[in-house]
Amino acid sequence: MRKFVEPKLLVATHNNGKLEEIIRLLEPYGIAITSNAELGLPEPEETEDNFIGNARIKAHAAAKSSGLPALADDSGIVVDALGGEPGVYTADWSETPNGRDFPMAMTKVWTKLEALNAPAPRTARFCSTLVLAWPDGHDEVFEGKIDGRCVWPMRGEEGHGYDPMFMPNGYDITFGEMDRWEKNKISHRADAFNKLIKGCFE
Repeated sequence: MRKFVEPKLLVATHNNGKLEEIIRLLEPYGIAITSNAELGLPEPEETEDNFIGNARIKAHAAAKSSGLPALADDSGIVVDALGGEPGVYTADWSETPNGRDFPMAMTKVWTKLEALNAPAPRTARFCSTLVLAWPDGHDEVFEGKIDGRCVWPMRGEEGHGYDPMFMPNGYDITFGEMDRWEKNKISHRADAFNKLIKGCFE
């Protein structure tokens, strides 16, 4: 496994929440961090039907256009009774002509579960795949997840995306009700990050 020895890392995202989370996780390593948004890099089209494929597209596009090692994350919620949907299309389900509407997306998930009369518990997991790519084409892949279930009605104002309808196993509150930094300790992204740090930074 290749160790990360460069002084600067590009995080391949335009999502400020995700960027802030990653900066916090990598703080102990003293790496200068920039992002696609800061460098004005475009978001490449995500054409794969799996998290690894899409994270690879984003990481390699960013590394190639910037000349910096680049870290990309592709993540989403996988609902068992929906055959794994929305999965890689997690963000797409929220798209409207006026931007992303996650309450609408969560309502869509619950409506589909109700239409199927899916039995409780309506199990689901958040998945995160991190790809760290270098400008020479090498990459390392790390996958994380957290299991839980879908609940209704939506609960909580914290977090983002589908957090208000996801209750992780062992908890009686949703990600939407959990303190953001507490959530970040147990989340799918934290799981993937722990593997990345052990593999490339320690």
